[in-house]
Amino acid sequence: MKALTRSFLSFWGSSIGRKIVVALSGLLLLLYLPAHLAGNLLVFVGPEALNEYAAFLHDFLHGAGIWLFRFVMLAAFVTHIALSIQLTRENRSARAAYVRQAAVRTSLWSRTMIWSGLTILAFVVYHVLHFTVRAGTGFNEEAYKTTLDGERVHNVHKMMIDGFSSAPASIAYIVGLTLLCSHLSHGFASMFQTLGIRSDKTSAVIGKLGWLYALVIWLGFLSIPVSIWIFGYGR
Repeated sequence: MKALTRSFLSFWGSSIGRKIVVALSGLLLLLYLPAHLAGNLLVFVGPEALNEYAAFLHDFLHGAGIWLFRFVMLAAFVTHIALSIQLTRENRSARAAYVRQAAVRTSLWSRTMIWSGLTILAFVVYHVLHFTVRAGTGFNEEAYKTTLDGERVHNVHKMMIDGFSSAPASIAYIVGLTLLCSHLSHGFASMFQTLGIRSDKTSAVIGKLGWLYALVIWLGFLSIPVSIWIFGYGR
């Protein structure tokens, strides 16, 4: 047990170990976003489809499943951001005066990634307060309840339509999603490099896949506030 603990502490204390944790937590987030997008796009199928999906998630494992999933994703997100900031600060401290220009460019991009990451963190907090906690929105009131299979459930469809009918909310989502997908397009390639999958032969392909992934996620999520706020879908 002590040997296992020492191995874990040694792994966690090394920059390589923490980079791997950043890559793996990033991979978990990359896998989550398409699933989250697919669920959200049910808003275009109709109220019943989206509300049934939401009710299934909230009833999974007698209600424990959604909270377990939220805890895992929150832990992955916080770990990803915290270790990324820590590694960037360490890299800055260790940088020598004779660093080549290519390394300088990498450092500049790392600083951009950190600031965009912190902005994304603020956006995620806003998103949780807006649609999960529903703080100061009125979305927890009886007006946002509906009957599904004889049971009263939250009307997620109406909540999304009303939520994105607000210009400030939609603008916040558009800005946040744009920063998120810019971050994703570059983080995608970095993740593969850290995990040892990216090479000179695969670098160009992985780079293009990163941009394609980010573009699909961006257009998919963006279609919701744009359709509701600008084109009046569902109103």
